[in-house]
Amino acid sequence: MTLTKKIVLLPGDGIGPEIVAEAVKVLEAVDAKYKLKLKFEQELIGGAAIDQHGVPLANTTLDKCRAADAVLMGSVGGPKWDTLDSSIRPEKGLLKIRYELGLFANLRPALLYPQLADASSLKRELVAGLDILIVRELTGGIYFGEPRGIRRLDNGERQGYNTYVYSEHEIERIGRVAFDMAMKRDKRVCSVDKANVLEATVLWREVMQSLSADYPEVELSHMYVDNAAMQLVRAPKQFDVIVTGNMFGDILSDTAAMLTGSIGMLPSASLGKDGRGLYEPVHGSAPDIAGQGIANPLATILSAAMMLRYSLGEAEAANAIEAAVGKVLDQGLRSADIYSDGMQRVSTVEMGDAVVAAL
Repeated sequence: MTLTKKIVLLPGDGIGPEIVAEAVKVLEAVDAKYKLKLKFEQELIGGAAIDQHGVPLANTTLDKCRAADAVLMGSVGGPKWDTLDSSIRPEKGLLKIRYELGLFANLRPALLYPQLADASSLKRELVAGLDILIVRELTGGIYFGEPRGIRRLDNGERQGYNTYVYSEHEIERIGRVAFDMAMKRDKRVCSVDKANVLEATVLWREVMQSLSADYPEVELSHMYVDNAAMQLVRAPKQFDVIVTGNMFGDILSDTAAMLTGSIGMLPSASLGKDGRGLYEPVHGSAPDIAGQGIANPLATILSAAMMLRYSLGEAEAANAIEAAVGKVLDQGLRSADIYSDGMQRVSTVEMGDAVVAAL
């Protein structure tokens, strides 16, 4: 007897509710087709949670996420909450759920659908066939390091400070994720650091090099982060799997996103050691277009496919969703962010309906 798979939905702020609604529509379609027995429960995060509970992530919501098989999120943040103290900003809810659920491995694929090769800001020959996986450490580094804060110096001047810190076990566990992923791909890992000036990344490089002995089939290379940023826009197809720390991964994954034509096309998975994960599009809350029905839901729909594959063990259903997205693009349907002359421009809801129809 198949057990019910519990999914907590966290639509969040901005365009989050619109795009999550379309992903749920698609999940309901594959649920009916493949008898997955999905059960959804919707909760608040980010600014929406602040408005309701006074905090960006209520403990009751966190408990429900702990008890779920997976979490599907939209986006957090917006100008409405920009003046709040940094300790209760919407983004703190996202950082908290990652930390509390132990979601240390962020998988961000930068996959260019061939139908969108001309939508990239780079020449077609540089990006055609692009397929990069960025593995970002998510619960350590400078975003979580202590001490941190803003202090006043003896001369009266204010000073902001953060701590960039990594322990060996944090580096090793994210490294293993990267090497394991590479074994299923082209067996190449590029570890990105700044070991020429940051001691924390000297250790990072040493641990990655040591870990490579356990994966003799995988080719390991090292690259400084500034060079990696340059290489992503010079010759992006040289990369297979990129593994790096929290801050560098945040920046490089958004750079890689634009190579694919639109950040609105890219999903992500944040995984813990037990396979439980949080899935969300790479893009933000886009408050400037919220409520207009023009947001691209495909990144969220593809995030739902990743959820089926990595947390729920439903690879066939995941493959079906990804194939359906390809069919929709073949039909020339485009949301505003990927629209070009000769294509058919569709709304958020129409794009979701088209993916369901393609299933």
